[in-house]
Amino acid sequence: MNAFISGFITFAIFVTSLFGSFIAVEAPEDKTEFTPVLRFFAASDSHVGAMGDTQSLRMQKALKMAYAMADSDEEYNKLDAALFAGDLTDNGRQDQFLGFTVAAKSVLREETELLAVIAKSHDSSTLDKGVHAYFNGVTGEDTDIHKVINGYHFIGLSVSKTEGEHYSEYQREWLDEQLAAATAEDPTKPVFVFQHEHISNTVYGSSDFEGWGMDYFRAVLNKYPQVVNFSGHSHYPLNDPRSIWQGEFTAVGTGALYYAEFTVDDVRTYHPDGNHNVVTFWVVEVDANNRIRLRGIDMNAGEVIIEYILDNPADPANREYTPAKQAAKSVAPVFEDDANITLKVRSGKYTVEVDEAKSADGMPIVLYRAFAYSADGTLLAKTWTMPEYYIVDGEDEIVLDLGKIEGEAAKIEVVAETAYGVQSAPISINC
Repeated sequence: MNAFISGFITFAIFVTSLFGSFIAVEAPEDKTEFTPVLRFFAASDSHVGAMGDTQSLRMQKALKMAYAMADSDEEYNKLDAALFAGDLTDNGRQDQFLGFTVAAKSVLREETELLAVIAKSHDSSTLDKGVHAYFNGVTGEDTDIHKVINGYHFIGLSVSKTEGEHYSEYQREWLDEQLAAATAEDPTKPVFVFQHEHISNTVYGSSDFEGWGMDYFRAVLNKYPQVVNFSGHSHYPLNDPRSIWQGEFTAVGTGALYYAEFTVDDVRTYHPDGNHNVVTFWVVEVDANNRIRLRGIDMNAGEVIIEYILDNPADPANREYTPAKQAAKSVAPVFEDDANITLKVRSGKYTVEVDEAKSADGMPIVLYRAFAYSADGTLLAKTWTMPEYYIVDGEDEIVLDLGKIEGEAAKIEVVAETAYGVQSAPISINC
């Protein structure tokens, strides 16, 4: 990093810190006992577009909230690292990498390692113009990294430096070498690996249909049960139970610091109203027994929206979050006896409003479906709507628009559905 850039960054951090001091945050309530020996922030998709923009401010506020959580812990009050799994910038321009760096370092304390990788996505819009040099020049960090923090290994992979390559064979071999060395040092500890894209067919957003996954490193990761893999790219909600996956290794979706996305049925990329205001991240802790606590935070509400405690994943027997086990544990939601359902028909268009159902297993209800039937039971129309389960203060009244119905509707039924397709008993209204 040349002296001019270094001096400019120092000045910009000072100025940004002054503005950042006006961002007031409180620590979310800690409802479980857990004594860490390691704590880190994990997020992705900050999409910084310019120095001091909204995305920068969100990142600063999220980091400040992670520090508030650390500061409130009487047993262990450090934030050891801040992990960013790619799409740091919106277009990969040099000034955007500068904006990301200034925003992050204006908040990060000396105790906290910056761990960041660049993506073959928004970060690589200018790949042929030296995006790796931009990143290295302003952050002072390598684009592929292996760092040891409090005895725990962190390995990050950025997009390949070779034009036209996503990731390279060299990177696969390098990852294998790093994991072999890390696990030989202590096979009982988890090893944290991160890259931008999900590994295919692991967490929510990574299926072949959803399309936000890749398989470049799967064969390597499958060899190491110790791996806990963080990835972003899809922007799918971190509090959805499908965003944690265990198989040969453990995978965790980071959600996103900038907007949320979903797949519903055959709608591959669904963006509900207000999705650009969703800001989520993880605070991850490890204790002396190598248990891991994952706390997913809704930044706007300042609350923990999901929490998991994983028994040490280095032991392949510790696999409570396989898709099969998660689906088997999914319990049908319940409409309470006094739940209201109303029907409105205007200009021949049918709209149903219903009180929200209650979760029976502590996991969010992710969908409501409405069905219109004729008197003889023929299905005339159907629709769905998604509740705002991905934020703390979501609406508690569900509205489903069936539109105009061909034929004479006699009854409309509504069911609530879990992430694994388990449906409630219907609540109904006669037409």
